[in-house]
Amino acid sequence: MNFGSLGKRVRTTMPFLLLAALTLWLARATIFAVLTKLGHPGAPLDDTYIHFQYARAIAEGHPFRYHPEDPISTGSTSFLWPALLAVPYAFGLHGEQLMWAAWALSFAALAALAYEAYALTLPLAGRAAGLGAGAMTLGFGGFAWCAASGMEVVPFAWLIAYASRCASEWTEASAQSRTLRRFVWLVVLSVAAPFLRPEGALTSLVVGFAVFLFPRKQHWASRAKALVFLLAAIGPNLFLLALTGQATSSTMQVKLLPGNPYYPLQGFVLARAVLANARDVVSVILNGEIWAAEFLPKGGAVIACAGLVAIAWRGRASGRIFRAAAVIVLGLTIFAPCMYVTFLWNRLRYLWPFATGWFVGLACFARVLGTLASRVEPKSEPAVTALVAGAFAGLLAARLDGVIADVAQSASGIDRQQVALGRWIERALPDSALVGLNDAGAIAYFGDRPTFDIVGLTTPTEGRYWVAGPGSRLEHYERMHARAPASLPTYFAVYPDWMGCDPVLGPLLHEAIVTNATILGGQVMGIYQARYDSLGSGETPWTQVGTIHDTIDVADLESEDEHRYELGGARNGEQVAFEGQAPNGNIVVDGGRTNRTRERFDAHVPPSRARAGKPLRVIARVEAREFGALHVAIDGHAIGRAALDPDGWHEIVLDVPASLVSGTMSVEVTALGTTFTSFHWWFSDAL
Repeated sequence: MNFGSLGKRVRTTMPFLLLAALTLWLARATIFAVLTKLGHPGAPLDDTYIHFQYARAIAEGHPFRYHPEDPISTGSTSFLWPALLAVPYAFGLHGEQLMWAAWALSFAALAALAYEAYALTLPLAGRAAGLGAGAMTLGFGGFAWCAASGMEVVPFAWLIAYASRCASEWTEASAQSRTLRRFVWLVVLSVAAPFLRPEGALTSLVVGFAVFLFPRKQHWASRAKALVFLLAAIGPNLFLLALTGQATSSTMQVKLLPGNPYYPLQGFVLARAVLANARDVVSVILNGEIWAAEFLPKGGAVIACAGLVAIAWRGRASGRIFRAAAVIVLGLTIFAPCMYVTFLWNRLRYLWPFATGWFVGLACFARVLGTLASRVEPKSEPAVTALVAGAFAGLLAARLDGVIADVAQSASGIDRQQVALGRWIERALPDSALVGLNDAGAIAYFGDRPTFDIVGLTTPTEGRYWVAGPGSRLEHYERMHARAPASLPTYFAVYPDWMGCDPVLGPLLHEAIVTNATILGGQVMGIYQARYDSLGSGETPWTQVGTIHDTIDVADLESEDEHRYELGGARNGEQVAFEGQAPNGNIVVDGGRTNRTRERFDAHVPPSRARAGKPLRVIARVEAREFGALHVAIDGHAIGRAALDPDGWHEIVLDVPASLVSGTMSVEVTALGTTFTSFHWWFSDAL
């Protein structure tokens, strides 16, 4: 027996066995906490069940259709993750049992990710730092939480770290070692990354840049092959374009700042929002405060940023410039979610896939400190590096107990609310029920009824109205009720505050109250009978008028488009779906925009009426919180002021002189002394 060879194999395999053992311990502790709390498998995020529902759709043969009769939708963050989960679903892991497959894949990915952190760091900063990076990755509560969630987060983190390492090794290899097989594998990774999550496109570009800088052969045709990586980066967009006619998923359309009507490019509103998010990443998240306090030690932002500098330092010192750059890009991609309206959902799962780059940075920072220490004590470098990197890992791992408890508590909250409501729907509602919801996961997965996602993730027609606000949703439902009433939900399973559209909520049939789970959108989620009896009641003024020639229905997006209505600084949250009484006591519902100080839109009258030489009457339904007035001008000519009364909503009346009446009139409204809510504008004949 060759004991030397055996000893070498033992030394080679022992680190992997230790990594596997530690990962299994972490997985067992986390999953056991969930099973103890629930008595069965369960996810701590409702979004997990969106992936499960799409996985079921793939397994049942109607991919990209949330329910068999639904239109194609793209409400999952990931294309690839539901496809992977569809395999165990097809083999019988249904219902909550699919969590076992999600857990197995996620915790296996966590072990692989810890190795990738080690392998990325090793050539930059040595073995001690590499082990420290792996330990930080394994001890980081954000990864543990996300692995337990059953989402794509940790598998995605592994994939982009692995692809970054493969790209780095391509640049470090000899020309003879850059084989066709390695090239093809890089292409496969670059295709997979953005299909697993959109931010993977940046990794595809990094890999392509490596191939461009270090081609297999030194001529232009070989470098041109790097263009395939650009195609890989935009592959999901091309796929979406072919599938739906739009280049972005419904998830991106709902959540991204670009395209949101309240963050226009004009006036740098969008830029300010993105920069504000970026400041929060550094000053709050990396600093271990508020939302990140569960996962990161407080006050660590400066050291984390120093870690990125240390990567560059070690890249130059080790001659691994591209590797250092690839890791820095990996870390800086944490700022990509700053393009979202908010990245604070779901325990910061949008940020954590890029934490690996920062852990490599901390490991390089430890090595830099070791190098400085060696100038005082020549043999101290390995010990100091290991000590500092180990301290970082310990500070992260010290939070694991709290993270595991939070996973179990969050899973319990989802189980007692969304899952419980889904099971109630499956038992109590008729098969013909169409359920409107604002959490599209567990209720759809366990409820086994067709759903209408008011947020627009899995019902692609609804995203525009969700983003606009509750007033626009109410107006949209009015149009649907008039055009195709059967397409409206017959029930709603919603957080009423999130829904913000009480006029369509009828009797409460059932509710789930959970007071001790912060992962939820609210403590109370209810199932309501839908009611549409009041829809359309606000379409005509209660003021007596003659023939109405034009109507501007504020918050109705189609009406606003038709009349070139200007948002004029409108912000998120400045809408209302209002239900009140007309002077005659009748109930009237109307959507409106709040906090208005100025309005501009076009009014249209038929050409024959414009040529009639008669004045027009303007009626506006408004509400104000304080006494004030509205100044109204037509084509720049003032037509008068109308008093605003803070005693509820009311209608104001002004006359347009015959000399100002034309086929298209530019209407400008200015509030004096107060702000107001604008609901409706009518242009009619006087009685």
